[in-house]
Amino acid sequence: MTIKVGDKLPEAKFMTMGADGPEPVTSGQVFGGKKVALFAVPGAFTPTCSARHLPSFKDNVEAIKAKGVDAIACTSVNDVFVMGAWAKDQGVTDEMQMLADGNGEFAKAIGLELDASGFGMGPRSQRYAMVVNDGVVEALYVEEGGEFRVSSGDYVLENL
Repeated sequence: MTIKVGDKLPEAKFMTMGADGPEPVTSGQVFGGKKVALFAVPGAFTPTCSARHLPSFKDNVEAIKAKGVDAIACTSVNDVFVMGAWAKDQGVTDEMQMLADGNGEFAKAIGLELDASGFGMGPRSQRYAMVVNDGVVEALYVEEGGEFRVSSGDYVLENL
């Protein structure tokens, strides 16, 4: 079943790249007590994700936060080392949190997994964005296959 507006996010564990290496973080730590704009990409370093999706949030960090969002997070079904390298490649520092969903457990738990085995990529996350307030989904924007419109930072900003 796909998550919907009004649903509470399931408890999940992500990995992030800290100063001393990989660190676990729970969904409760990421979303508890704050308003978070979360976006998911099918894969770090993939063309649309690198050229458009992540930059659309990075370019709008200040404006999104000015609308009452406390934090911005990006998740992908990639390992923590790939997410750390991608953050470095994209010049992401502390303006957003990079959440590795290495086994795709979060994507599957919210019903937004994607079978990209036809592209040699295996199980992935669908492309989406959501606004989460204290663990509850306030807004959800899921892309149709091959699209990039409603999950962009610009679209999220316009709809806050």
